[in-house]
Amino acid sequence: MRESAIVDVPIVEVWRWLRDFNSHRDWHPAIDDSEIENGLPADTVGAVRAFTLKDGSFLREQLLSLDDELHELSYCLIDSPIPLYGYVATIRLLPVTDTGATFWQWESEFNPPRDRARELVALVANDIYRAGMRGLERRLRAGPGEGGNGVLRVARATEGTPAAPREKLLPVHPVEATVEPATDAAGSLKARAVVMDRHGGPEVLSLRDIDVPTPGPGEVRIRQSHVGVNFIDVYCRTGYFDLVTPPGVPGMEAAGTVESVGSGVSHLAAGDRVAYACPPAGSYASVRTMNADLVVRIPDWLDTAHAAAGLLKGVAAGFLLHDVHPIARGEWVVVHAAAGGVGSLLTQWAAALGARVIATVSDAEKARLAEASGADDVIIGRGPEFVDRVRRLTGDRGADVVYDAIGRDSFDASMAALAVRGHLVSFGQASGDIGAREIGPMASKSLTLSRPNYGHYIADRTMMTMQAERLFSAIERGFLNIPPPQLAPIEDVARVHSELESGRTTGAIVLEA
Repeated sequence: MRESAIVDVPIVEVWRWLRDFNSHRDWHPAIDDSEIENGLPADTVGAVRAFTLKDGSFLREQLLSLDDELHELSYCLIDSPIPLYGYVATIRLLPVTDTGATFWQWESEFNPPRDRARELVALVANDIYRAGMRGLERRLRAGPGEGGNGVLRVARATEGTPAAPREKLLPVHPVEATVEPATDAAGSLKARAVVMDRHGGPEVLSLRDIDVPTPGPGEVRIRQSHVGVNFIDVYCRTGYFDLVTPPGVPGMEAAGTVESVGSGVSHLAAGDRVAYACPPAGSYASVRTMNADLVVRIPDWLDTAHAAAGLLKGVAAGFLLHDVHPIARGEWVVVHAAAGGVGSLLTQWAAALGARVIATVSDAEKARLAEASGADDVIIGRGPEFVDRVRRLTGDRGADVVYDAIGRDSFDASMAALAVRGHLVSFGQASGDIGAREIGPMASKSLTLSRPNYGHYIADRTMMTMQAERLFSAIERGFLNIPPPQLAPIEDVARVHSELESGRTTGAIVLEA
């Protein structure tokens, strides 16, 4: 099983506590008292800690390894009244380099009695790992009078601006456990799905009944209530992206409830509310079987409609702002199509990180939406006047980074609006492909051009988990507000595609399956 969280505290502070094998008595809410046997230093490999829980239980655990460079330690359970046979746990930390926060992963393997597996998995997940993660963050945030280190005590509403502590401190990743999967004696299920028989316009989309197979090893079958609509779906439908072979089902994003799981799936169970935003295409359906590794559980405080509306767009905004071009406080940032799904999130998040955001939109209504998202200045249109305006706003310096999802029609203006050593992040082509370009002129300002591929930033379970938790944390902390999506029945998918492709939409669109 595995739990993970992002703690808004530098890694050196988290590690200073965790490497002390006896420190859990000072931060874990379940611990009554603890001591290291034989007077050994608490960071000695082989040291045994003997401790009592507040319910009176007595346990002994032994430190197996400790690595200060990797920020990783492992330990095993020696004596316990709880039948967690063969229990070995590992704690590892990773820095979230752009924010100074810490990614904390706590995982273990053990063999509980078969009839108590789910009970004991839940106990370890909730009472040990999640409670401990929250307990240590509270300790780190406490002031000196409360026994903390007084270094960090608040989450950020905007970068560097104090905010009230949250009641729910950690965005915690759901439990993984080796438990017998649910069986599905009925075999395949019938589902409604949007099928495209050929590449082309919205008219190629039609609603059909399809068979959805029983989940195989490593797979999960989901009853999907809400399906996110994204511009990449248009690219798949037209054939610009070779991601759907007709006849096939488009769509990359959906949310719903786990119906059943295949063998080897340990982090999800029937009844879990989940979402995903990843290839392969096929989300435009009421039921779907897919790879479980890229499926994440939805936090209790987030409904499925908002999850389907925001996961793909939010993950994209997250890696664009944190991984492709890590935003620095005070940078001038241009966001094209700032009233769109990704654009509005980029604007909000960049502003929360302390950037000065210049938004571009196509009309006055969208300009009001961009202003509400936190843009410092909004420009209608992207012609020569756009470049002049950016120059004036930045003191003739130019923008540090331009996030451009427009493509062909905005590329040249985006390059012209950049400062020396500026960065153009071209992540879409709503107006068409940028085509072949000569890179020589970029040397005149030492410009950087990036063309990120979404799939490369959510390629495996670890990456998807980190991206999703970073997004959920940003929403919970108030960095992002995902407005209620525009809901449409799945039968209206052709109309929805037509409006999205023509630029007549704002915000997120979700199909009700």
